[in-house]
Amino acid sequence: MIGTGILKGMAVTARNFVGSYFDKERLITVQYPEERSPLPENYRNFPILIYDNDPHAGLRCVACKICEKECPPQCIYIVKSEDKKPDYMGKPQFYPKVFDIDISVCMSCQICVEVCPFEAIKMDKEFELSQRERFDHLLLRKEQLSKSNGYYHKIHPVEAAAVDKGLADAAAAAEAKKKAAAEAAAKAAAAKAAAAATAEAKPPAGGPSPSPASS
Repeated sequence: MIGTGILKGMAVTARNFVGSYFDKERLITVQYPEERSPLPENYRNFPILIYDNDPHAGLRCVACKICEKECPPQCIYIVKSEDKKPDYMGKPQFYPKVFDIDISVCMSCQICVEVCPFEAIKMDKEFELSQRERFDHLLLRKEQLSKSNGYYHKIHPVEAAAVDKGLADAAAAAEAKKKAAAEAAAKAAAAKAAAAATAEAKPPAGGPSPSPASS
C-alpha cells in the first residue's frame, strides 16, 4: 500500500510538471511587461479619491477626517476647506483643501475605505509606483489621488456598481423625503389659511346678533 501511494503521488507530480510546460492555463511564467496577468477584483494596493464628472466639484470627500483618525500608520494628512460645495445630493459640504497620503508607510489595510461614510476613498490596483527618491516623491497629493468614477468602474466593476446603486438609492430617498416634507408644508399652509378664513367669517363672541327679518 505504501508503494502504491508513492507511485500515485509521483504520477500526479509528473503530470503537473509536464502540464506546466504545455497547458496554457497552467503556465506560470509571464513575459512581463509585454504580458500581464489579470488582477482579481478584490486586489488592492494604495488608496485613491473618487470624483464624479469634475475633479474638484465632483470630489466625494467632505474632509470629515475619519480616515485620517482611523489610519493605523497615520499616513493620511487632511486640511479642511473654509468654504463649501454641493455634494451629489446638492447639500453644501466641506471639501479637502489638502489631502496627502504617504505611500511609503501606507500598509494597504483598507481601513480608510471601510470607515468612509461617503464612498469617497477606495483602493487602487496600480502597483508600478517606484520612484528614484524615497520621501517627497512617495507623498501623493490630492491631484494625484483623484480618480474618476469611470476609472473606479474599470478596476472594481462589481464593487463600483454596488456603490453607485447605494448612492442612487440614497439620493432617491433624500429626494422623496424632501418632496414629502414640501407636500406636508403645503398642506399645513393650506389648512392654516382655511382656518384663518373661517375665523374671519365667524362673528366675534358677545357681539350683536342679527335681527330676524320681518315678514
